[in-house]
Amino acid sequence: MSAFFQKTRKRSYDLFSGYQYYIPGIKGTIALILLLLAGTLVGSAFTALFTLFFGADASNTYATLIAYPAMFIPPMIYASWKSRRNELFDTGYALDSNNFGKAGGWLMAIMASVATLAAGFLMDPINAAMPPMPEYLEKALESLVADSPVWVSLLSVSVLAPVFEEWLCRGMILRGLLQKMHPAWAMLISAFCFAVIHLNPWQAIPAFVLGMLFAYVYYKTGSLKLTMLMHCVNNTFAVICGQIDGVRDIESFSMIMEDWQYISLLACSLILIVIFIDIVWKNIPMTSEKGNIDVIGNEDLISGDR
Repeated sequence: MSAFFQKTRKRSYDLFSGYQYYIPGIKGTIALILLLLAGTLVGSAFTALFTLFFGADASNTYATLIAYPAMFIPPMIYASWKSRRNELFDTGYALDSNNFGKAGGWLMAIMASVATLAAGFLMDPINAAMPPMPEYLEKALESLVADSPVWVSLLSVSVLAPVFEEWLCRGMILRGLLQKMHPAWAMLISAFCFAVIHLNPWQAIPAFVLGMLFAYVYYKTGSLKLTMLMHCVNNTFAVICGQIDGVRDIESFSMIMEDWQYISLLACSLILIVIFIDIVWKNIPMTSEKGNIDVIGNEDLISGDR
């Protein structure tokens, strides 16, 4: 009896284990996205306070380091509450597993990073074909990537964004949907949510494509650390390009390459992604059709959006 009450007092808030017993379905996914959108008000409040105390110039440079994580406070509180409520009765599924198969973690990390860069380069023709960004959006992105100090850009874009967005889109949404529906649908919906939270088509379309790649890797490995790394690699490449004068203003890499070089790189990128997907598929055996996600607790129980 004492063991029972001891367990009910357990409180876990870290990014990986504090949400294991909340398995959101479609309704839960919608709730998390709506709470994230509501979180923009929290982020705006932090920005306003920062501006009030430190001035507009400092706010434009540094406020995002506080405002961006603040956006995720509502969905994280909600998911933590749901997880703690279900902990005694439902099966849990780890947000982060290490099912890397024969390749092992380090080799998988290298291959996944290369595949991420290849996928990003394959999006270049699509990005170039899109209409010009509105001026306000272009200035906002430039201020985040090119005009801020490098350490601020790297911290916000290469660290905070991968950590919080992967927690939401792969760790919560995809992990939950995999337990509720066919994996292909789960990956599509999670990638769509990843696109939606970017709030504009110029970022949403590449985000959807990369989201499908991240979803596939998460499905096969269960590793949130790995998708965070892939996300970090993609965003860091964008930050680096934003710091290079000869690259930041171009609409397409075709503008700084010979045609044969550009086409060859596109072809090589496609081949690299196909090889990566094939290697992952053949060398990581599936423990469950619902994904290689470690089960926590009583496997005979059925978790749900309770």
